[in-house]
Amino acid sequence: MKVELSRFNASCSCGRKHEISVKNIIIEAQAVRYLKGIIAEYHNPVFLCDSNTKKASQESMGEYFEAYKVLELEGSDIHADDRQVEWVQKRLPSDADVLVAVGSGTIHDITRYMAQERSIPFISVPTAASVDGFVSTVAAMTWQGMKRTIPAVAPVYVLADTDIFAFAPYRLTASGISDLMGKYTALLDWRVSSIVTGEFFCEQINQLELEALGEVEAVLDKIRMQDKESMEKLMYALILSGLAMQMMGNSRPASGAEHHVAHFWEMEILNDKLDALHGEKVSIGLLLCLEHYERLKQAITSGQCRVNGHSGFETEILMQTFGKKGLYEGVLEENGQNILETVRPEVLDNALPLIKEALEELPEAEQMREKLSLAGCVTDMKEIGLQDSLKELTLRLCPYVRRRLTLLRLSKMLDYPGAIPIG
Repeated sequence: MKVELSRFNASCSCGRKHEISVKNIIIEAQAVRYLKGIIAEYHNPVFLCDSNTKKASQESMGEYFEAYKVLELEGSDIHADDRQVEWVQKRLPSDADVLVAVGSGTIHDITRYMAQERSIPFISVPTAASVDGFVSTVAAMTWQGMKRTIPAVAPVYVLADTDIFAFAPYRLTASGISDLMGKYTALLDWRVSSIVTGEFFCEQINQLELEALGEVEAVLDKIRMQDKESMEKLMYALILSGLAMQMMGNSRPASGAEHHVAHFWEMEILNDKLDALHGEKVSIGLLLCLEHYERLKQAITSGQCRVNGHSGFETEILMQTFGKKGLYEGVLEENGQNILETVRPEVLDNALPLIKEALEELPEAEQMREKLSLAGCVTDMKEIGLQDSLKELTLRLCPYVRRRLTLLRLSKMLDYPGAIPIG
């Protein structure tokens, strides 16, 4: 399958001209056969992988690993962070003129960051359908302990070879499903921010994400059986989500409160290091947010929701938590001017009926739990090594990992039964 890209560059009813930089996306068996012709345009290709992704792709990619420079990241606990970037920087030849990412989320984020730094293109060869960021223009990195979304570049080509990614450990595939399902709350957060602040919202990009969700929800049971055609639909949906980010120029359509939960746990503010994939943490974050948003919807419906006008930083608890990890200054820098100060209380009060309408479009938490269970995704905090006692404090603190308005952060300005304490 060659993805038809012309519709993503077409004029949009929102009035903006969206652009994508990827030249071609191929999702099919033996897709890497096109790589030889592509890299013939370059003089010094360099391949980035780790031991697992190299092994997973060896049968299809072996000739390239033998013929070209390969940087194989070392160790079993590899993350997209400043430490790994430094490792690559020291070893990447100065004359490299194209990078080839052979891996999943971590490898792609490091590669796109290095491609941006060196002003060279990169090619994507996904080894698992585990994330939606393959064609994103931003790199999700941990930098000096803080989660950052750093401007980077999208690949010029994506060669998603079914003979490689369809045989990835199913845990990785389930993680990709969870990452995609998180778009429900991400899109809700984006729409609510548009309602209360006038933030730009594009209905076409919104529909693109919903199309991706529909593609996957229709074949969840077949993906569980690792049916190749259904696996290709999952990869296509993940790439659609990435194209939505590329059209937007940032991760707004794909990352909201559910991702802030995941990033918060990845920063290890309250918890020790987790043996959990990014999508697994998003899965739990999605369910926590859906449960909380249901309480808020019920409160608005019953007339029990009131604007309290709170908009200040919760300085004391931020110092007690982020501060103990040496990240208090980092979280203040990330947040800059408190984003809640951009919300006028009277506007929020008048917007509550519209927020309720938007919330009614969300799937219920139990309905989502059933879908995730059907797909073999994690649905309980204990599955990723966390206790339920961390729920409330996680939901209270996670909005501070990113200066982005979500309904979870906005709820600090509201009083209602089941509201998260502030102070």
